Amino acid sequence: MDDCLFCKFVSGVLKTDIIYQDEDFIIFKDINPQAKNHFLAVPKKHFKYLAEMSDDDGALLGRILKKISSLSDELGLKNGYRLVINQGDDAGQTVPHLHIHILSGQKMQWNPA
Repeated sequence: MDDCLFCKFVSGVLKTDIIYQDEDFIIFKDINPQAKNHFLAVPKKHFKYLAEMSDDDGALLGRILKKISSLSDELGLKNGYRLVINQGDDAGQTVPHLHIHILSGQKMQWNPA
């Protein structure tokens, strides 16, 4: 998608600090961190919502989750981590491309609105 920030990172049109990438997705540092360690896992295929996923996309999401857990040292996950997927404006989704926030490196608080 031409106007999608994350698609521009995926294609290399815009540069970002990539921690991991393979044929299906990339993981990079968030430019507005909300924790000591804050990364984003972004599928290379563009879709905005979980509800838009195909069965293949669901399998891809499973592979992403599995890979995150195997990157403990690179992502600083040793003492625990939080994964967040915002869906829609009310949830705080600011980029219209499905992505997983990976937060770690500090004690997390639970503060639902």
